[in-house]
Amino acid sequence: MASAAEQLAANINLKAFSKAEDLKKRIWFTIGVLIVYRLATYIPLPGINPAVMAEFARTHGGGIFGMVDMFSGGALSRMSIMALNIMPYISASIIVQLMTAIAPQFEALKKEGESGRRKLNQYTRYLTVLIAVLQSYGAAVGLESLQGTAGSAVMDPGIFFRLTTVVTIVGATLFLMWLGEQITGRGIGNGISLVIFAGIVANLPSSIVNALELGRTGALSYVFILFILAFSIAMIAFIVFMERAQRRIFIQYPKRQVGNKMFGGESSHLPIKLNSTGVIPPIFASSLLLLPLSLAQLSGGQGPEWLQWILGGLHHGGVVYIAIYLFLIVFFAFFYTSIVFNPQETAENLKKNGGFVPGYRPGVNTANYLDSVVTRLTVIGAAYLAFVCAVPEFFYSAYSLPFYLGGTTFLIAVSVPMDTVAQIHSHLLAHQYEGLLKRTRLTKGSQK
Repeated sequence: MASAAEQLAANINLKAFSKAEDLKKRIWFTIGVLIVYRLATYIPLPGINPAVMAEFARTHGGGIFGMVDMFSGGALSRMSIMALNIMPYISASIIVQLMTAIAPQFEALKKEGESGRRKLNQYTRYLTVLIAVLQSYGAAVGLESLQGTAGSAVMDPGIFFRLTTVVTIVGATLFLMWLGEQITGRGIGNGISLVIFAGIVANLPSSIVNALELGRTGALSYVFILFILAFSIAMIAFIVFMERAQRRIFIQYPKRQVGNKMFGGESSHLPIKLNSTGVIPPIFASSLLLLPLSLAQLSGGQGPEWLQWILGGLHHGGVVYIAIYLFLIVFFAFFYTSIVFNPQETAENLKKNGGFVPGYRPGVNTANYLDSVVTRLTVIGAAYLAFVCAVPEFFYSAYSLPFYLGGTTFLIAVSVPMDTVAQIHSHLLAHQYEGLLKRTRLTKGSQK
């Protein structure tokens, strides 16, 4: 514990932090945006019967509905304007990134640099609108058929309710997408990941209280609750260890003579993370599975026959659901790794800078070596992600937990703060270097 505390103190220099005004503004801006998001999750949709939604949330809290509600920070169970959360944007991002790998036009845009990236982002926004319209309309139709002991979930069903629901939810989804982009550009950390993280963390206190209440009433034994607590701590420690694991490839730079002086001859390392994709594969896999299943569940058994067949075959905790979920995680782990790391481009950059991997010729041989290393690491990283996401699903299936416990939740709750702290550390280092350069200029000026 002492070494961990010393490492944390070394990473975050409180004295340097107090002087980094730009960093403090970014942090306060991020906190303010997340507060706005949390307040928006309590704005209800017009025409919804809250008693029926509360009853539905209690009876379906451990299934697909509870999983989606966890990601939305409770917005779905309250049926607020943020019911879809950021999921349409994530689905649109998946489709656009898949298109960059299979469509030559999108691949050409990706290679254009900043202008191409802006065009791809614009396509993602347009697709987000389309997906949000379809999903919000499906939710409106499903809500009209939802019944409870207090009556219908919709007070005045009809075309006006459907129209207002679509307009409200789509507008709220686009507003949340804009908030995430503002955090990424003007705040600290990845905006979309922080939005999902804020929703999960906001639900943790109520989940703990519900678990303790189940223990008090005898629905769950205190031994089992303590076991879940110990399991959660062990899972968090395992995720931290795996997220920090990396393979360092030795890079050598040759010596060269310029006049009478020798330059170069240094060595460095090329770090490659074991899990270079972060939480992207589980989020992508969850978004592809959860939204159609949640809409089918909202229909209350009154939807189309094919939709009910999907709900019956892919029930949460089932073998088919877990198999497809793990397949999607492994697929997106390999797919996203191919996007974030290009062995040919890395080998070419090393060759231009005069660096080489000992034992491998610069160029094609180095690229093949890097590709083999990344492939082996991705196999281990994908297996790690699949394990973390599969174990809680088996717990849910075996013990029929009345609350949601998922591996994606663990990954997001651990990885997002780690990435945010790393960005804070980078800003602090940049601030310290800027101060050092200013002092150097002042010293040289005084000497003149």
